[in-house]
Amino acid sequence: QLQLVESGGGAVQAGGSLNLSCQASGDLYYSYSMGWFRQAPGKEREGVAVIDGDSNPTYEGSAEGRFTISRDNSKNALFLQMNNLKPEDTGMYFCAAGPFYSTYDDVKNFQYWGQGTQVTVSS
Repeated sequence: QLQLVESGGGAVQAGGSLNLSCQASGDLYYSYSMGWFRQAPGKEREGVAVIDGDSNPTYEGSAEGRFTISRDNSKNALFLQMNNLKPEDTGMYFCAAGPFYSTYDDVKNFQYWGQGTQVTVSS
């Protein structure tokens, strides 16, 4: 079982950058895919980026080329570098852990979730 805590959210203007972090505690962090998911008000939670147990990343279309997901298994940490942010990136960002081979659209298979960190991008 994993406990996940996100940090790094905030309010930025369009074109700005943020770097989200997720700290995991528990066993076998390396055996999970780790991902970032976003939920905007009135919308369903959606995948933004996932890095699988072999450290292969997948990205939702609008995140491709702007966001970079990475993990540090020695520190049980997950990161999301977000550049050239747009107002449509606004939402609550959640860190989650799921099966070893997962992609960004496997949201329903992810088992462990953090409480989220808010990202607000103004135009």
